[in-house]
Amino acid sequence: MIWTIISTIVVGLIIGGLARLIMPGQQKIGLIMTALLGIVGSFVGSWLTYQLGYKNSNGGWEVIPFIVGIVIAVILIGVYVRFAAGRQLKRASARDID
Repeated sequence: MIWTIISTIVVGLIIGGLARLIMPGQQKIGLIMTALLGIVGSFVGSWLTYQLGYKNSNGGWEVIPFIVGIVIAVILIGVYVRFAAGRQLKRASARDID
């Protein structure tokens, strides 16, 4: 059980890191948020590919869910960065009003 959790965190870090490398520009998010968004992207990507009928009949490493997980993580990081930037702009404009 503990190794499942550890491997999920490691795969989430890898997927989150690859997603951040693929995204253009600089993302001002930390390692923990990268891991969390990578883990969510990994779970959603795996679930989505299996819901669409993917079967790993050859065994071994499942490439398609991994790639879909990266794409989902890119989308999640983009959404997070956009909302985080929006909150920072609201805070800055609130300070300017005072």
